[in-house]
Parts: sequence; structure tokens; C-alpha cells
Amino acid sequence: QVQLVESGGGSVQAGGSLRLSCLASVDTYGAYCMAWFRQAPGKEREGVAHVNSDGTPTYADSVKGRFTISQDNAKNTLYLQMNSLKPEDTGIYYCAARSWSCTMLVGFFNYWGQGTQVTVSS
Repeated sequence: QVQLVESGGGSVQAGGSLRLSCLASVDTYGAYCMAWFRQAPGKEREGVAHVNSDGTPTYADSVKGRFTISQDNAKNTLYLQMNSLKPEDTGIYYCAARSWSCTMLVGFFNYWGQGTQVTVSS
């Protein structure tokens, strides 16, 4: 069983930065695809970024150049550094894991955190 706990959300003005963290309780952290998703009010959950077991990141077009996904395998922790935040980045951000190859498809992830709220004001 994998447990994921996010932290680091909050409120920030447009142009500001936040760093999200996700602590994973799993024996073989490096064997998983780790990802960040977000869900804005009234919208479907969407992929933001993921990193596969060899550390290769992939980003949604909407966050390329502004967000950076990284991980510390020794600490079983996934990060999302979010810079130049925009009001449209507002939503609940979820950490997710799957023990196969990476994808941005929500339905392919079987482990989810509880989410952390990010609010960006204009």
C-alpha cells in the first residue's frame, strides 16, 4: 500500500511562487512514476507534470517553463516548484503514483494524496 501526503499549498498573488511537497510511504519509491495533478473548481482533474523512475520529467504545456518537478529518492519525497503563478493555476493539487510507466492520464494512477489547495489571486 502506498500513502501520499501533500503539503506546501497556500495563497499567493499572481507572479509569485510556491513549492509543493509529497511524502510517499513506499518501500521502493524509485520504482514508481510520480506525478502532480490539479483540479480547478468545476473542471476535471488534469495532469501537471510527472517524473519516471529514471528522473525524466514531463510537463503539461500550460506549465512548461514555470513549474519544475523533482524528487529526492533518499527522502521519498516529490516536489513541485511553481513560479510565475497565474490565477488559472488555482486549484487543488494532488500527488499521485503508479508502478508502471508514466502517463498524464488520471485513470491510470492508483495511488492519490488528499490534495493541497493552491490559490493565486490577480
